[in-house]
Amino acid sequence: MEKMSEDRYLTFALGKGRLANKTMELFEKIGVTCEEMKDKDSRKLIFVNEDLKFRFFLAKGPDVPTYVEYGAADIGVVGKDTIMEENRRVYEVLDLKYGKCRMCVCGPKSAEELLKHHEMIRVASKYPNIAKDYFYNRKHQTVDIIKLNGSVELGPIVKLADVIVDIVETGSTLRENGLEVLEEICPLSARMIVNQVSMQMEPERIKRLITDLRAHL
Repeated sequence: MEKMSEDRYLTFALGKGRLANKTMELFEKIGVTCEEMKDKDSRKLIFVNEDLKFRFFLAKGPDVPTYVEYGAADIGVVGKDTIMEENRRVYEVLDLKYGKCRMCVCGPKSAEELLKHHEMIRVASKYPNIAKDYFYNRKHQTVDIIKLNGSVELGPIVKLADVIVDIVETGSTLRENGLEVLEEICPLSARMIVNQVSMQMEPERIKRLITDLRAHL
């Protein structure tokens, strides 16, 4: 078994965009900085903090759990929605408390009745696995799930689906389109995930990081 010592880099995969920015803000509070990442014109894909032996790279949200499961990253930061949808073998170790929103079943008021009876309905979602798990395993309702990649709100409006399963932050987009939250599936926020082998090989460094972060949440 290779010796995992302090000279090994800890690699972080961060979900691109707001999530990565919030994460680096939080990391700065515990003294983990990465000056290279602040250069907006940089063409680099991997950013390094040599002193701490930390490496960071940005990835599309859904890819983060994949990098972590396969050990290409020791640690990842991504939304709970992505963790649930991708369903990878990783440890979820910390709720970072930002990016808060909810996963909900939404639709026109008239669709409320369809959710009460075990009718065969059509559900559109960017999150087919979450939708399937909710309807099949929690509601025991057989539904037809349609995966969409874009504006899921269109589903009920153009009669593609009866309801949608989607992330709701403020609900204003729903209201503008005559839709509302019919059922809440679960609360969401940014989470830190860890590769299962890394956790065993680098317990001190990773636990120290988690403890330091927790103190600032």
